Amino acid sequence: SHEKICQYIAEESGSLVMSVGYRLAPEHKYPAAYEDCLNATQHFLQHLELYGVDSAQIIVCGDSAGGNLAAAVSQTLAGSSEQPKLRAQILIYPGLQALDFNLPSYQQNQGVPLLLRERAIFYSLQYVRGDASNIQEVLEGSHVPPDMRLKYRKWVNPD
Repeated sequence: SHEKICQYIAEESGSLVMSVGYRLAPEHKYPAAYEDCLNATQHFLQHLELYGVDSAQIIVCGDSAGGNLAAAVSQTLAGSSEQPKLRAQILIYPGLQALDFNLPSYQQNQGVPLLLRERAIFYSLQYVRGDASNIQEVLEGSHVPPDMRLKYRKWVNPD
């Protein structure tokens, strides 16, 4: 689905673009997609000379669920001294938190096509559980225990 845009980015930037075809939910639940992306990125980083790539110029990118995966891979690799450091990450409308789907951005964009709020939650549940039977609980915010909500309110809150 992203081949044309990857070709465009490669041509316009004069760079090599590696696109990972990771396993998809609901057939393959978390962490399958993350493991696929991490393994592919680590393999690429270990073999940069084969591709003629400067180790100081590596950027990971993703959109939607791929943005989540790019962020997770970046965080994992940031703690590694065995791999070249990533130069940057590009996250295009990434799914980065599942504590609160009632934050202002979700409220303001809940009816905006392509990814309506309920659809975003549905796909998130498919990714994590392979089942979206508790979508109503997530819409209401009752899927998160109060103590966890308090613990993370510094980072995830309407303010």
